[in-house]
Amino acid sequence: MLHRPRRLRNGQAIRHMTRETRVSPRQLIWPIFVRDGENIVEPIPSMPGQSRYSVDRLEEPLARALDAGIAGILYFGVPDIAKKNSQGSEAWNENGGVQRAIRYAKAAFPHLLAIADVCLCEYTSHGHCGLLDGETVINDATLPLLARAAVSYAQSGADIVAPSDMMDGRVAAIRHALDEAQYTDRAIMSYAVKYASAFYGPFREAAGSTPGFGDRQGYQMDPHNAREAIKEALLDVDEGADMLIVKPAGPYLDIIRAVKDATHLPLAAYQVSGEYAMLKAAAQNGWIDEARAACESALCAFRAGTDILITYYANELAQWMREGRLG
Repeated sequence: MLHRPRRLRNGQAIRHMTRETRVSPRQLIWPIFVRDGENIVEPIPSMPGQSRYSVDRLEEPLARALDAGIAGILYFGVPDIAKKNSQGSEAWNENGGVQRAIRYAKAAFPHLLAIADVCLCEYTSHGHCGLLDGETVINDATLPLLARAAVSYAQSGADIVAPSDMMDGRVAAIRHALDEAQYTDRAIMSYAVKYASAFYGPFREAAGSTPGFGDRQGYQMDPHNAREAIKEALLDVDEGADMLIVKPAGPYLDIIRAVKDATHLPLAAYQVSGEYAMLKAAAQNGWIDEARAACESALCAFRAGTDILITYYANELAQWMREGRLG
């Protein structure tokens, strides 16, 4: 016989004790944009509360992240336009913004994980994630460049490299290059399942990575497809990934669950810029309770099966966890 849940004395404490899904700040990663220049804290209009930072202004945000107790930082580079070229060579410049940011962070905040996004789109003059032949992205010729960037980040002290380009075979190429360079202890967190989503707009503004022509549907995944996600994830497992990412998070909770069930690796979900911007806009208009909505959206990703959440709300979520709103 089925029984309805009882209305128990001290019910709130009991509910908290018996929750099926539990989360902690150590499961959160905060993306940060590092731009060239000095003394720069540049607010991002489409992402209220987020900014681009020059390396010399990273102390405050990194100290805030450390105090919040989150796991680490995912670094994205924003080079000057004059440094962009058809190859995206600034991605492996040892004095590039991300490389300098990681060296600073590992010296000043060694307990924060340093995660380097590996892609060329922020660094290419055309805004695509790989080399071009006319207007076609060349997959295989791009792989050595991605591997070169990953090794550069490892040399700078990155604990984890996170290839987001969606080129076929890039995990194997990066793993081989890291091993050859004696960085066998560096983890690969692969954007294994990255959909060609409408929710990336604010990020592309923030990173200056909007394609100069066309779009990325040729190498990112079709939102119509679910079984393809499992195929992509398993390929990255076979190539040597240590962790997997599903991106975006909220619109793809079914994919998070499917990938979690099909693989044995730790799984991250990326709550992307458009998801963050929508919550911010609705809250600023007084249409939702921001804290409750942000906590609920994060909880849904964890309930679906993610172990790690990459989110622009990382610091706030950690605070709300301490306040008992999420946890």
